[in-house]
Amino acid sequence: MRILLTNDDGIYAPGLAAMERALRRLGDVSVIAPSREQSGVSHSITFLTPLLARQVFVNDQHWGWTVDGSPADCVKLGISEILPEPPDLVVSGMNGGLNAGINILYSGTVGAAVEGAFYGITSVAVSLQYDENEPFQQAADLAVGIIEQILKQKNSSGKLYNVNVPLEALRNGSPEIRIVPMAAASSWETFEKRIDPMGRPYYWLAGRPDQRQPKVKDPAQMTDQMALSQGYITVTPLDYDVTDRHTLNEMSHWDLTPQADAALREQEHTGPRFRTSWRS
Repeated sequence: MRILLTNDDGIYAPGLAAMERALRRLGDVSVIAPSREQSGVSHSITFLTPLLARQVFVNDQHWGWTVDGSPADCVKLGISEILPEPPDLVVSGMNGGLNAGINILYSGTVGAAVEGAFYGITSVAVSLQYDENEPFQQAADLAVGIIEQILKQKNSSGKLYNVNVPLEALRNGSPEIRIVPMAAASSWETFEKRIDPMGRPYYWLAGRPDQRQPKVKDPAQMTDQMALSQGYITVTPLDYDVTDRHTLNEMSHWDLTPQADAALREQEHTGPRFRTSWRS
């Protein structure tokens, strides 16, 4: 089996090295990863600047490729140019930090797996709950066992999966897996406002829940975030077609016609007048 391995934490991330070692038992692993951390870039790609790709050697032995681009760039370039033939499997990870709920939409780890699925290749994003001790190898061995089982399932070929491993599962001698949907509830987070030495305000995403967030009752069906909070490993099938089919059917009865407001046309002729200020 030919395996393309990437991540969003960068070519030198310990989670990537752990996955490379664990995946060897499934086949030939080709590492193609970003040259620097690309967390939170989702499925961004580079098209306004060239992509530089360099080989990486460990003890004078070729280990992989590093690309000055996003995780999705790595997969796209790897399949199109670097690899002699398309892989049978794309794995992205192991990420240092869970990618569950709506964070899936921000994740560069998941974005790389989505890119693999675009090509009709079975693709898996793998993430581990953050921990300073970084038990990546234990989690990677566990994740590869799950990937191996996924590949054996009927109709799994060409599909997209998201795997998350909580720390509790590593402490548990008999960890359990839950196949669950993504939690789609809104997630409000706070920013810390600070002032730089020039007196200008700036904001840093703090990652803490905003107290103004609406309280949403837990749905009857367990979600990935709920399962992870209870110590279960989660596996979630994903799809990159984000069309709302129900609303699409409802909109089929709408009678929409192009219209232009006179005031809007006048504004387009005059145009806005922009100015900026550092005052907050």
